[in-house]
Amino acid sequence: MRALASLPLLLLLTGIFSASMLAPAALALVQEEFHDARSFFYAGLSGLIVTTLVAIAVAGRPHNRNPMRQLLALALGYILLPAVLAVPFHEAVRTTAFLNAYVEMVSSLTTTGATLFAPGRLSDAEHLWRAQVGWMGGGLLWVTAAAILAPLTLGGFEVTAAGEPGQTPPPGAALRDTADPRVRLARAAGALLPLYIALTVAVWVLLVMAGEGTFVALCHAMATMSTSGISPVGGLAAAEAGIVGEAVILCFLVFALSRLTFSSDTGASRERGLWQDAEIRLGLLIVVGVPAALFLRHWVAAFDIGDEENLVAALRSLWGALFTTASFLTTTGFESAEWDRLQDWSGLETPGLVLMGLAIVGGGVATTAGGVKLLRVFILYITGRRELELLIHPHSIGRAGLLSRRTRREGAFIAWVFFMIFALTMMVIVLALAATGLRFEPAFVVAVAGLTNAGPLIALGTEMPIALAQYGAETRLVFALAMVLGRLEVLALVVMLMPDLWRD
Repeated sequence: MRALASLPLLLLLTGIFSASMLAPAALALVQEEFHDARSFFYAGLSGLIVTTLVAIAVAGRPHNRNPMRQLLALALGYILLPAVLAVPFHEAVRTTAFLNAYVEMVSSLTTTGATLFAPGRLSDAEHLWRAQVGWMGGGLLWVTAAAILAPLTLGGFEVTAAGEPGQTPPPGAALRDTADPRVRLARAAGALLPLYIALTVAVWVLLVMAGEGTFVALCHAMATMSTSGISPVGGLAAAEAGIVGEAVILCFLVFALSRLTFSSDTGASRERGLWQDAEIRLGLLIVVGVPAALFLRHWVAAFDIGDEENLVAALRSLWGALFTTASFLTTTGFESAEWDRLQDWSGLETPGLVLMGLAIVGGGVATTAGGVKLLRVFILYITGRRELELLIHPHSIGRAGLLSRRTRREGAFIAWVFFMIFALTMMVIVLALAATGLRFEPAFVVAVAGLTNAGPLIALGTEMPIALAQYGAETRLVFALAMVLGRLEVLALVVMLMPDLWRD
């Protein structure tokens, strides 16, 4: 019965994604790739027909207004929808198993961006479909954060909201949104999607002006706004826009640091300016601090390289550190073309650990970024600082200007619970991957990449890229599960499966 109550949202998503298959079909037709054109056109047409028939069949059913049903629909969507999206991709590629196509679509829809295919193996239409699914998945995150997660105080909102996770705030604690879930979804989509599309077009135009090819610029623009890191040329090192293109992308990564950069529809503080936002300040501190530490390490551990007087090499290495830090903090996963120069400059032998640490911290709450999220990390930091102050001055009052009383108490507790659940889930995923045949180091990197939705870590987290396609089906299925868990967040699943756990 719960699945039936979640059917309207699933049908809506299936219909929208089916209609979007016409875009790669049109591109393939223009390029005279007729097999790809037929694959996407027929799959899209079939999906629209089936969706329409099912929608007509269930049109008379009463709609359940429980927002938990919407959360269930979202969870089912991340599991079932990739199977629909994989049909045209599998048919177009022809030389791969359906499981590979399914994992590829899970990776794209969750904005993870990991791939099982070399760039040269796929056609432009297939690359466009990957980037398009990732971009639509990012738009889905913007909308569902406001329409589904915020009313349930999940997805990071639980650390500052007055209500418990999975429940709306009690009367008098905050304004309650009692609108029909369909009305909330329509309202959020109408407010956010035009901005999302406009920002993507802006990135696209600026990248083209920087010298990038039209098609690659479009894919990179969609990958930037969705933080999927999907590239048809294998990354920015092979792009034509160079440092100017990286600078354009860096400017738009700020939208993954805090939701306040594009919306205030989820109850975030509207009185203070953007600069006073905790996520923005912590994110900028990390983006500046980590590259500075890596840059200054040259004079500590790599002075014998001899480039200390090469100003150009110094500036290029500093830029590579700055861009790559911001990219992996937002779990986009784009590697700067100057990142290798930074490794030589700093003498750092294990850059993968730095990238994994950034991805685990993650971006802003209710953005397309994954990871633990900046707000939770900030709350844990100020709570730890406060506890240390109490050890020194037990009767001190402390400063309470930044956060509310609930944030300092229940919010900090819930943030710690989430972090523990995240760590335990990572341990379970690592053990599951190890049981399928991966050694510990690659299993750990794959688990981090999946749970933080930072897929490029698979290629950059170890000295040699991890080829998931060479491992068994069990490995790929575990990785797909990790990506879904990372995007939904395990706390949301716990609340959905055991709602009584959070009730008084």
